[in-house]
Amino acid sequence: MLVQAYNLMAHAFLLFLLFPYIISTNIHACKQIERSSLLSFASTLSSPPLNWTSIDCCRWKGITCDQDGWVTRLLLPSKGLKGGISPSSLANLTHLTHLNLSHNSLYGSLETQFFLSLNRLEILDLSYNCLSGELPLSLPSSNIRTVDLSSNHFFGAIPSSFFQQGSNLTSFNVSNNTFTGYVPSSLCVHSSPSLRLLDFSSNVFSGNLAPGLGKCSKLQVFRAGHNNLLGLFPEDIYNATKLEEIALPLNSLHGAISDKIVNLTNLAILDLSYNHFGGELPLNLGKLSKLKFVTFDFNNLEGALPPSLMNCTNLVELHLGSNSLEGDISILDFSRLSQLTKLDLRNNNFTGAIKILMSCKSLHTLMLDGSFVGEGMPSDDDMVDFDGFQNLKLLSLASSNYTGQIPVWLSKLKNLQILEMRSNQITGPIPSWLGTFPRLFYIDLSDNQISGEFPKQLCRLPRLLYEPKVEDQYEFELPTFISEIIANQSYLQQKLSYFPQTIDLSNNNISGHIPTEIGQLQLLHQFFLGSNNFSGIIPNQISNLKNLEVLEFSSNHFSGIIPSSLVSLNFLREFNVSYNNLEGPIPTSTQLQSFNASAFEGNPKLCGAPLPNKCGPNKDMDVDNKNNKDEGNGHHQLSWFYIFVMLGFIVGFWGVCGSLFFISK
Repeated sequence: MLVQAYNLMAHAFLLFLLFPYIISTNIHACKQIERSSLLSFASTLSSPPLNWTSIDCCRWKGITCDQDGWVTRLLLPSKGLKGGISPSSLANLTHLTHLNLSHNSLYGSLETQFFLSLNRLEILDLSYNCLSGELPLSLPSSNIRTVDLSSNHFFGAIPSSFFQQGSNLTSFNVSNNTFTGYVPSSLCVHSSPSLRLLDFSSNVFSGNLAPGLGKCSKLQVFRAGHNNLLGLFPEDIYNATKLEEIALPLNSLHGAISDKIVNLTNLAILDLSYNHFGGELPLNLGKLSKLKFVTFDFNNLEGALPPSLMNCTNLVELHLGSNSLEGDISILDFSRLSQLTKLDLRNNNFTGAIKILMSCKSLHTLMLDGSFVGEGMPSDDDMVDFDGFQNLKLLSLASSNYTGQIPVWLSKLKNLQILEMRSNQITGPIPSWLGTFPRLFYIDLSDNQISGEFPKQLCRLPRLLYEPKVEDQYEFELPTFISEIIANQSYLQQKLSYFPQTIDLSNNNISGHIPTEIGQLQLLHQFFLGSNNFSGIIPNQISNLKNLEVLEFSSNHFSGIIPSSLVSLNFLREFNVSYNNLEGPIPTSTQLQSFNASAFEGNPKLCGAPLPNKCGPNKDMDVDNKNNKDEGNGHHQLSWFYIFVMLGFIVGFWGVCGSLFFISK
């Protein structure tokens, strides 16, 4: 009896331990209709398989059920899924609150029936897929809080009825599609009082920005850049005092920036670049003390910078390039902008000594192109106690009419990676210390009056010799002007890593030979020496530059042959050796023959495709057997030496022996 009682107690205890598991298993077992729907959905997809094989779909990866076994969440972001969305299958998941299929390769459209069946949906994220078609007439649920349809192929106008059930909507993102029509700014009037994010950027919206955004009292982020918006900036937006970001770049908005903007005291990001805004900057702009990123590039702004701007001590980036701003910057206290890392003042009419900017100790990007014309670059005498710009990674002083030689104080900028000084009146030689910069990989000194020779020290730049160590790599977003320099790039911000390793010395007075050490720069992508006075041969060592994409040597005095080894430069997309003194056949290769004849013209002794003049019989030999005037004539000279010796011997022999023969006669 005692044993039986003990066993009974043991079984009871075991049941007590297993009871929660048994209960939970029964609670979480999924509904058969939903299991079938999910399997139907999975059957339309390919690579990789979802591996939904167990009986209970609540245990499948990406699936969450409630206590009654209804599927409430379907979360499969970034799973590599391909195929069409099956609205009929997902429409059966009527208890779904969260649907996230983002960052896959799904296609198809959002059918109205599919939307209407998901009447409990709170989160919908289908971003970064290949979905297309027009939007349904209405949001699926009055519970919906987040809708992200960005980076797809949706088109058409957003229906005026779409937001009727959006009373709880907090975030709406349809950026990077091809939507047309008007931006539905009236949604703040008719729908959600809780809206915090609206992103309509990178579409084809047009027309004016209608009033109404001011009614979104909790709106924090408003983006509608990269569209075709017209007209004035809607003034009622200044009533949305919770705004932290306004981004409207690349539109056609015009008018002045109202003084009422100071009402937006939470504003941290203000991007109005590439528009037609005019007038002066608001006098009290400095009241926006939380501003971090200000981008006004490519507008029609005029007048002086307001002194209050120096009160924006949280500024990290200030982009004012390509406007009509003016005034003496020397009266502004830039030392207060201690967090400023990027300053763009290019293509304006500022005056004053740029030395004042050296008090911005955090600067790593400084662009002053064409903005201080005639003011002059600080000389070495001005910079005796120089300790500024120590963090600069990009310095652009182009098109500013600077004269004199490259100043020695620049040699202290050891963090410099990009040096842009094109289109000035700089004279003198290229300083040898330029080759000592440990991180410099982009040099543009084109369109100046630089003389002397190509310094061998430039062939020792570490960042053109080998890839940097991880700890030496610096990655940061570059301003929009960078894309003006890089061919075939759009006006988008570029990362530093996208910038090609370049030496551009074109349009100067540089003479002498290209040093054979040039072959060390194996990471060089672009090499411009056109329109100088270089002479001698094109060194064979250039074939070591396996990453070279651009080789521009036109309008010099190069002689000899085009080295046949250049055919190994498989990445060349631009090649020009026109107007030199080159001769012989153009090396036969798919790469060199793919360039237009203009890349070789102006060399009367060159022959072969793509030039129209064919090589003669004595020139059809392989280029490897051709001889260069300075480098390849050694064997022929030696051969001719022996020929002359033999002739001399024969002439001498017959001169002596012949006379003896006739005497003996």
